[in-house]
Amino acid sequence: MYFSLIRLRRDVSPGDAASLCRGGGYQMHKLIWNLFSDGPDRRRDFLYRFEKVKRLPTFYTVSDREPVDTSSVWDIQTKRYAPKINRRDRLSFTIRVNPIRSKRDENGCQHRHDVVMEAKKQMDFREMPQDERPHIATIVQDAGFAWIKAREKEHGFFVGGDEEKPGVRADAYRQHKLFRGKGAQPVTFSTLDYNGILTVTDPDTFVKETLFSGIGPAKAFGCGLMLVRRI
Repeated sequence: MYFSLIRLRRDVSPGDAASLCRGGGYQMHKLIWNLFSDGPDRRRDFLYRFEKVKRLPTFYTVSDREPVDTSSVWDIQTKRYAPKINRRDRLSFTIRVNPIRSKRDENGCQHRHDVVMEAKKQMDFREMPQDERPHIATIVQDAGFAWIKAREKEHGFFVGGDEEKPGVRADAYRQHKLFRGKGAQPVTFSTLDYNGILTVTDPDTFVKETLFSGIGPAKAFGCGLMLVRRI
């Protein structure tokens, strides 16, 4: 595996930089895909996280292959990614996810529910008196914490804490609508950012299922990549 930091080259003109950033979130999706796509049938074999650093696009990626820039506008720093993780290692982490929960109806059809919107629906948020409504940040934190706690075992880590003293902060909840072009249905999804400290419980699972494979859906749109560092 490879870990890459991808930034615009310093000699890219402001006009070229502005044109690259036009088009919103779907444009960012296309920019990163162009660095890994070597043919029309290529399947995604990378995770990425998009940030704006000094108002310019910056990507962090974990991938099976090294990214290749055919446009000569990117500064790409790539290194082999083979993290040595042990049981009980404590790591600080950050991750952006698409926080959904899948449920099947009485007919066996699967439906995906945004956990924040689902939490508001369950408490009948809209009908609650204004002075009785919990702050939206509280709803995001509680629903987000429950979501990541439910994935501890299958991803080989433990974030600790409980609803009173959670071991991770969940915030920056956003709903996205990405437009692919005229006549195409927009891509809609939500994101939630986590920051905190985890303890590794199963090193092999943590590396393969978390660091290399990511957590949750919407990975094609910048979700699921966990960035870690030792404390």
